[in-house]
This record gives sequence, structure tokens and C-alpha cells, in this order.
Amino acid sequence: MRVIAGTARGRPLTGPTGSLTRPTSDKVKGALFSIIESLMAASRPRPTIPQAELEPGLEEVWEGLSILDLYAGTGALGIEALSRGAAWCDFVESNAAARRVIERNLKATGLENRARVLGLSVEKLLAGTAAGSLHAPYGVILADPPYADLGIVEVVENLARGELIELDGLFAVEHSRRIGLAAWYSNGNPMSWGLRKVRERQHGDTILSIYRRVSDEHEGADHADGGDLPGEL
Repeated sequence: MRVIAGTARGRPLTGPTGSLTRPTSDKVKGALFSIIESLMAASRPRPTIPQAELEPGLEEVWEGLSILDLYAGTGALGIEALSRGAAWCDFVESNAAARRVIERNLKATGLENRARVLGLSVEKLLAGTAAGSLHAPYGVILADPPYADLGIVEVVENLARGELIELDGLFAVEHSRRIGLAAWYSNGNPMSWGLRKVRERQHGDTILSIYRRVSDEHEGADHADGGDLPGEL
């Protein structure tokens, strides 16, 4: 397990102990970030002076963004975003041993000054427990919940009703193909904010579902590489 791109490219990351976490494979992680960057590229302004230490193009989509990594585990997803140029990442992980792994990985990659590791459950965070500690709203929220955890449906519903994701921001979740996530989640009010699924990709038994925060279910469609049609990675 390693950082794929950016300032910490190639740095190895400490893995889980036993069955503590189920880290995303480098192949799936690479595919996930490729999708996210393709979706963000059109809406992110091009900086006047590129950051020379980053790979060409990465800073154009990640610069200035706050990231939220839910069910953070080893921190691999949030660390990847920081390495690619994100300004900040809040890591949410309820397990103390896993939080220590995240802190070691942040230190090993030199990214600890742009991150905070929060010791609470995703459910408590969505209930507003850590509201004062968050760098919200977020440009991207990443989630790799326990495999086949049906609770992810409620998490998406709560994110659609809340204000953690900025306008045009993305929510990316990795889940089992046995869990069906809807194409649209709203807060229940007509013409108000919601999450529209704009990409779905399958890799074996794993599904990557990507949502964009839009004003209603008819806005925010992306058609650059097939819209929200499923496909193989």
C-alpha cells in the first residue's frame, strides 16, 4: 500500500493489524481518484502559477479543497488527496488503534500539518457532535465503510440533508455490489440541495459510487465519459 501520486508519491503506508481495517487496493484507489479528478477538472479554475512540486494537472483540481475521509482506517484515501494538493483533510475514525496508524502515515508522508484525526463514529459526526472542529463545507468527501455495511444508505441520506458538502462538491463511496444506492438523494424539500449519482464503476464485487451536490435531481449531470452509466474499471 502506497501513495500513488503527488508530493508523497511512492511513499509506503502502514497497513492494518489483523482484521482491523480493509484498505482500498492501489488499483481501486487509482481508479477512484481518476474519476474524481475528471469530474472536478471542468469546474476548477486553473491556477496562475502551477505548484512545481506536484504532478502536472493535479494542483488544478485539488488546490484549496477541504477533504473529509469517513471510516478512515489507515488514512490512505485522505492522504492520497493531500498528496495531490488538497489544502486540508479531516479523518474520521472511531477505532483508537486505527487512529494511531493514520497519525503514523501522516507523519511518514510529511502531511500531518494539513490534517486532523477525529476520534468519533461517522454517525456522531453526522449528528453534529464535532461541528466546531470541522473544516466544512468539503469539496470532496471520501468513504470506505465496513464491507457490506447497510448503514451506508443512511449515511448518504444524512449527507444529502446536511451541509457538509459544498455546491458541486463530490461524495465518493466504496461499497459492495450487494448494496444498492439510489441515483438521487434529497433533503425532502422541492428544488433544494441533494446528491445526484454521476458515476458508478464496478471492480469485482466492489462498486465505486460518486455523487455530486446539486440544487435538484435534474441538475449536475456529467456526460464526459458516459454520465452515470455503470462500467468496469
